[in-house]
Amino acid sequence: MRAVGALVGLAGGTFLYTTAEALPVGLMLPMAADLGLSPSQVGTLVTAYGAVVVVGSIPLTALARRVPRRLLLSALLAGFVVSVAATAFASSYALVLAARMATAATHALFWAVVVPAAAELFRPGLRGRAVATVFAGGNVALVVGVPAGTWLGERAGWRAAQLAVAALGAVVLLVVAALLPSTRPDEGHAARGSTPDTRRFWLLVGVAALTTAGAIAAYTYVALFVTDVSGFAAASVGAILLVRGIASVLGIVAVGAVVDRDPWRALVGTVAVQAAALLGLYALGGHPVAAVGLLALAGFAFAAFTASLGGLVLRVAPGRSDLAAATLSAAVNVGITAGAFLGGLVLPGHGVRSTVLIGALLGLAALALALTERVLPAPHRLARCAAPA
Repeated sequence: MRAVGALVGLAGGTFLYTTAEALPVGLMLPMAADLGLSPSQVGTLVTAYGAVVVVGSIPLTALARRVPRRLLLSALLAGFVVSVAATAFASSYALVLAARMATAATHALFWAVVVPAAAELFRPGLRGRAVATVFAGGNVALVVGVPAGTWLGERAGWRAAQLAVAALGAVVLLVVAALLPSTRPDEGHAARGSTPDTRRFWLLVGVAALTTAGAIAAYTYVALFVTDVSGFAAASVGAILLVRGIASVLGIVAVGAVVDRDPWRALVGTVAVQAAALLGLYALGGHPVAAVGLLALAGFAFAAFTASLGGLVLRVAPGRSDLAAATLSAAVNVGITAGAFLGGLVLPGHGVRSTVLIGALLGLAALALALTERVLPAPHRLARCAAPA
């Protein structure tokens, strides 16, 4: 039961970090009005956050490589609480930006460490499910955390929403500090890849960046797509995103049941489903029912894809699994930035349907890359050591 409680605490951490990262999008207007900013300046709070994660993931993980996981994760969550609270009390754009970048620095290291920490709680045969559970926290944040924070911010002010996130962070900190085992980062079955393979690892990094870019190119402009192409009223966007969010959680659950048996097949399947859903959306997006179904399917596939990444990186990491997870996290954030950029690049000249087509084409490129894994020689399998239940 202690392991389950620790896993819930780690999933709570991913919930909080995802909520904190995306919350300025929902609170853009009240933050802009209170701080005297333009909406684009508030948008840079999200862009700068992602840039810190990309740049900081690998070097910060290398610097903290000797710190026991419970101490490190507790310190990171404490830093999260302080920096998010500082955001709430900041009186200028510069102070808000500085506090956000501090949060992003803890985010960069947290996502690298949380993958092996979650896997280490259970025996090797359950590592994929454990990591999928942690990733579910991030998807639940998009369904519950960001909408709830936006709702609170619209009624009590954006600072109240930030303080609420900091308060939840304090609760998660207590759970992790109390229940997570104090293991050294170089101990246990999750410290290194079980079947290390440099070529498969870099293949995984490339697939992660391309698939993420495809998903984000389409998702960034989904509100415009469903109103301009599918014909929904603006008031329906929230409900449509909720349906997509629920499908995302179901995707995590579905992949968690199979990822430990055949993670590469799970990866290829999720990439293929996402590409097919986005191609279908490009062709059939003008039909409202089909559009909602295909948006939900794309959300299902991308959430399942992200969960499968964690299990695979623990297999093919060519060295320390935390450094491999940091590299993968940086690749995902590069994909997020590139996807949003490419979508914005084609939108003015070709319309919002083009963003979905770009997403589908990136997905097909990722699928072609993922399928090359079949022609690589089988990796050498290491003997697995026993793990705590």
